[in-house]
Amino acid sequence: MLIVDTHCHVGRYWFEPVETLLFQMERNGVDKAVLVQYRGNYDNSYLMDCVRSHPGRFAAVVLVDTQSSDAPETLEMWATRGAAGVRLAPDERSPGPDPLAIWRKASELGLVVSSLGTVGKFASSEFRSLVGELSDLRVVIEHLAGADLEPELDYGQFEEALALARYPNTYIKLPGFGEVLPRPMPFREPPFDGPPKAVRMAYDAFGARRMMWGSDYPPSGSREGYANALRFPLERIDFFSDEEREWAFGKTALSVWKFE
Repeated sequence: MLIVDTHCHVGRYWFEPVETLLFQMERNGVDKAVLVQYRGNYDNSYLMDCVRSHPGRFAAVVLVDTQSSDAPETLEMWATRGAAGVRLAPDERSPGPDPLAIWRKASELGLVVSSLGTVGKFASSEFRSLVGELSDLRVVIEHLAGADLEPELDYGQFEEALALARYPNTYIKLPGFGEVLPRPMPFREPPFDGPPKAVRMAYDAFGARRMMWGSDYPPSGSREGYANALRFPLERIDFFSDEEREWAFGKTALSVWKFE
């Protein structure tokens, strides 16, 4: 089974260099990965270097300063250099007469939007309207629609966020269990009994063909570790059929991301 990790961070001065990620990928049988630029860094050169240095292995999601008047042109520049997507928050808007200018530019360029936000922002009517209006733009909802950011998840609001599944251009990232569940105290082995309730809810809404696994490397190293961030969902989500498992851990990602 081909495995694609759709959520990894690398860098020269923050997080780990790509060689460390490659070690983890090779050790755990991960074939390809999506490199997602971390917040606040608008210099995407390192990600582009990684894509060029390892042909077919990586896809890059860039960041641009959306409050800059030339953000759409900057995004086009990164697209010509090989970017496969751009990271935008659900409530991120452009200055000027068209608040959706950066979103429209992503759609025009055929880029994927990887969206980071809270459950509340994903559940908002404004974001639903945006996704519905830009029906040709593929939107990947990060971190299980923000469920990892909630110390006590409001399942009613989470259901509202999952209602984005009604739009066929939306997808959702499947995290490691440690991203959503707290570390048990006192510690026990294995630390988790099974998948979080939120994972089953996401599956019921989106189905496996619109889910894609992402490790959240290297922050996952301070939780269950890279190997377990893959192994636990791969082995212990008992409601996946064998075919669905192949989609959630590889085929969905290949259908969305361009690995040049």
